[in-house]
Amino acid sequence: MPGLVRGVARTAAVVGTAGAVHHRQEKRWAAKDQQAAQAAAYQQQQYAQQYAPPPPQYAPPQYAEPAPPPAPAPAAPSVDLVAELTKLSDLKAAGVLSDAEFEAAKAKLING
Repeated sequence: MPGLVRGVARTAAVVGTAGAVHHRQEKRWAAKDQQAAQAAAYQQQQYAQQYAPPPPQYAPPQYAEPAPPPAPAPAAPSVDLVAELTKLSDLKAAGVLSDAEFEAAKAKLING
């Protein structure tokens, strides 16, 4: 049994070391990739500044077609004033509406 335990321990140590080395290499590669990306971005920025086209001296006016007129607002639904006043009158006659409530509702209908 001691040989088996020693073999397992050695394997674990080798695997752990290999994992640590691999992780360290990945970090190095990532750092190099990041440096390369930064360098490329810097070069691109320098190129863009150096070879940027000059601003236009004169821009001819842009003629656009006039905007179409706004669509007319939809008409409010027409209320049959006579029918509504008749309903209010019937409610007042039935005692559901008081004189003040009837007058207020009638004024609201008439004035819009």
